[in-house]
Amino acid sequence: MRNLSRHFAVFSATLWVGGMWVIAYLAVPVLFQTLADRQLAGMLAGKLFTWMAFAGIGCALYLLAYRFYEFGRSVWKEPVFLVIVAMLILVVIGQFGIQPVMANMKSQALPLDVMQSTLAPQFKELHGVASILYRIQSLLGGLLVARLFAIKNI
Repeated sequence: MRNLSRHFAVFSATLWVGGMWVIAYLAVPVLFQTLADRQLAGMLAGKLFTWMAFAGIGCALYLLAYRFYEFGRSVWKEPVFLVIVAMLILVVIGQFGIQPVMANMKSQALPLDVMQSTLAPQFKELHGVASILYRIQSLLGGLLVARLFAIKNI
């Protein structure tokens, strides 16, 4: 059973980080290059990011529980655990802090695209903050995967 838990931990980290990278650095750019309607591309990208955020939250919760099970109270000194906590915080900030504000701006701008409205400067700024946080999360994800595969006792 312990091997199954460890394998599921590796799977969870790989799903989370791999999914983040595929969506942000492959799928979303393809959407914006392929679709003529940028508003539609943005809506689809938002849906992808939302699904990935919830998958990430689920993976993070499993990984945190698994690490706590493995290391007990000393888990707070364990670097991989702290990376997972940081990534989870970034996901939660993006999904429940930034994303609702951006969605509200899009609603306020209707019938215009938010980028054609008076809210465009604030939307761009918020989008920039979200992008920076996502990039930080992506880098932490790379560190997480590298550490998990470098450690024999995952």
